[in-house]
Amino acid sequence: MAKINTNYNKLSPSYVFSEIGKRVKVFSEKNPGVEILKLGVGNTTEALTSTVVKGLLEGVKKLSNIKTYTGYGDEQGDTRLRKALAELYQKRGISLLPEEIFISDGAKPDCANISSIFDESSIVAVADPVYPVYVDSNVIAGKKLVYIECTEENNFIPSPPKEKADLIFICSPNNPTGSVVTKKQLKAFVDYALKNKAVIVFDGAYVEYITDKSLPKSIYEIPGAKKCAIEINSFSKWAGFTGVRLGWTVVPMDLTVEEAGRGKINSLWNRRQTTMFNGASNIAQEGGLAVLSDKGQKECKKLVDYYMNNAKIIKSGLSKMGLKVFGGDNAPYIWLKVPNNLSSWEFFDKLLKEAHVVGTPGSGFGGKGEGYFRLSAFGHKENIEKAVKSIQENLKL
Repeated sequence: MAKINTNYNKLSPSYVFSEIGKRVKVFSEKNPGVEILKLGVGNTTEALTSTVVKGLLEGVKKLSNIKTYTGYGDEQGDTRLRKALAELYQKRGISLLPEEIFISDGAKPDCANISSIFDESSIVAVADPVYPVYVDSNVIAGKKLVYIECTEENNFIPSPPKEKADLIFICSPNNPTGSVVTKKQLKAFVDYALKNKAVIVFDGAYVEYITDKSLPKSIYEIPGAKKCAIEINSFSKWAGFTGVRLGWTVVPMDLTVEEAGRGKINSLWNRRQTTMFNGASNIAQEGGLAVLSDKGQKECKKLVDYYMNNAKIIKSGLSKMGLKVFGGDNAPYIWLKVPNNLSSWEFFDKLLKEAHVVGTPGSGFGGKGEGYFRLSAFGHKENIEKAVKSIQENLKL
């Protein structure tokens, strides 16, 4: 008799963004014609740049000609793309082999799948609040979770766990709080991992939003990190690939666990990917090469600047109202403290009803997210301005 994985029963009844969609749908049905201004889901909105589009079209063109057509590509991803990423890291003073880089269809799947190469008894440390995929994927896998708190008192930057942890997930810049770890704070995690023989999974999907040059854009800027850390990244948020789907994961040859020698974790991830994944789209990878060109990077930097200007508009507008806001300086998210002791879902309903603006309740990111609210800078500038104006004029505090 077939049986379900009962770990699914341990998940929250509804993924936070699904619940948001349901509530917005109900409101819209009761209030036809009302414009809903969305500052919720972190989905890019601006068009791909011209250089990137040319790259994608080149990928299509190659597939349209029998002489240049390709089916399955290199198992780890297009060699040219892996070399280009290695060069990107080299410019930041980090030496990586192309063989240490695995191309994927985005950071989220890799964040969900990476812990599958570690024992099911592994203890996994995640921040609270946290991007839900770290928690949910490990709940489904039956792993034990421990939480490291991100609070106003520690500027939403967690400290290494006090108890034993085998895997540690770190997201910087952080989704949802918009906080960014310093090199000193990140070194504390690396030191913990080396001392306790743990492995860090560093999600750097938003590092291109960091403008403060003192802040790390890769965990490998920290000495010793190659021995204890996996890094996951994406083209989604800095190049507009949320729908194109393209990312990468770095698994250094120096990364080991007690029962495995040099390169073993790298080979395990390679085995997992070649078994369960047939590679990213050839077309998307041509687009990725275009992103990494000098011209592509300059154009994508303008996209990032566009969204960060949106973040400034939101942060400034809400601060002028007397609301307490965090983030939005080196990240595209604003973390708002909910006023008047409302719950985060009560504030969601209030904001939707009074200002017709949608955000994300902090409780959807964990227990310590209760009392806070995430707003996203992803959107057209005119809609961002309209949403902030509506909040200023219609939200009753």
